[in-house]
Amino acid sequence: MPNLDHPAYPAAALLQLESLVPCRESQVSMLLSIFGERQHFSFPSIFIYGHTSSGKTYVMQTLLNTLQLPHVFVNCVEYFTSRLLLEEILIQLQSGSSATEQTSHVHCDTFNDFVRLFKQAVVSRELQDQTLYIVLDRAEQLREMEANILPAFLRLQELTDSNVTVVLLSEIVWELFRPNIGCFDPLTLYFPDYSIGHLQKILSRNHPPEYTADFYAAYINILLGVFYMVCRDLKELRHLAALNFSKYCEPVVRGEANERDTRKLWKNIEPHLKKAMQTVYLREISSSQWERLQQDDGEPGQLKGLSAHTHMELPYYSKFLLIAAYLASYNPVRTDKRFFLKHHGKIRKTNFMKKHEKTSNHLLGPKPFPLDRLLAILYSIVDNRVAPTANIFSQITSLVTLQLLSMVGQNDHLEGPRYKCTVSLDFIRAIAR
Repeated sequence: MPNLDHPAYPAAALLQLESLVPCRESQVSMLLSIFGERQHFSFPSIFIYGHTSSGKTYVMQTLLNTLQLPHVFVNCVEYFTSRLLLEEILIQLQSGSSATEQTSHVHCDTFNDFVRLFKQAVVSRELQDQTLYIVLDRAEQLREMEANILPAFLRLQELTDSNVTVVLLSEIVWELFRPNIGCFDPLTLYFPDYSIGHLQKILSRNHPPEYTADFYAAYINILLGVFYMVCRDLKELRHLAALNFSKYCEPVVRGEANERDTRKLWKNIEPHLKKAMQTVYLREISSSQWERLQQDDGEPGQLKGLSAHTHMELPYYSKFLLIAAYLASYNPVRTDKRFFLKHHGKIRKTNFMKKHEKTSNHLLGPKPFPLDRLLAILYSIVDNRVAPTANIFSQITSLVTLQLLSMVGQNDHLEGPRYKCTVSLDFIRAIAR
């Protein structure tokens, strides 16, 4: 029995819609309930939020296109000023499609002009008897526009006296949108992150026709077992699945294993997935370069352009500052005297120290440290004498701007600012060389 059911829409269209939006049936069912029938007045504004790659944009586009509902779809990042945004909505409305090809340019300088032209376009398209949906993707950009834009869109149904619903899609919560002057609150709908079971189901649908669905599902299970803790982005996982599947199939292609020999297949793909872990989200090399690297069985660092951040050029003292920050983040405070003083005396290794040194500090993550400790370590590792000038402090600020260091808490405390080093050991080793 289908999960989606609505008397106003054909059963075949709802069945097709359900097949196109796996694991989002409850959200689509809620939207259909809010939309109602074509001629019904819907809620004036709907705010849909959720983390990146949670299906907000895809679900809205698929829902509106499959049910053939009149709509306008605009990305607020592309049309970053109020004039561009309003003109694009009118252009799509007049052309009768969501394509960006402009048939004739529309001049719209103010929201009053937009309301007038919007009414004319609705009449010319004969949309008075059905709901028109205006979808604003990446709606957080509206906060950077004039103060009247967001409240006006939320009350567009009232201002135009038309059957129109504005849908805002965003990655942040509504509380960060609400203007100080107050406005009409939209109906909010949350899109949760995909669970590992949802990701398994969605990614397994893309299996190549030359392999069985069970074989590809086993590969996706292995992929998620490696990447799920560090990456929940569906687009990134889909890219990784397509990029590494050929390596997973190599033993089957060579005849060394069949599709059920999961142990042999895992041993073959494991080292390549570890290499791929170093480039999650970064896109430092193209897909063709990555495939060439896999064929050559080389290390990631051997390919020019990969892990380019380990070869970042920094000023002379910035390198020492970053090394000092790494030492301060991963070495306990009690070891500073032993490591950085020449005549520190005899230090007894107590059972307490031995007990706690069994756990690697790299597994526990970087610890925050004060500014004076950073400078003390800097003075001890630099050969020549370094004066605490404004140049040194400005380089610390630059490292924070580059996100190589992060400031912890507020910087107005009496004890001064505290920092954490955010780079890896390989990065520090490259700089130290």
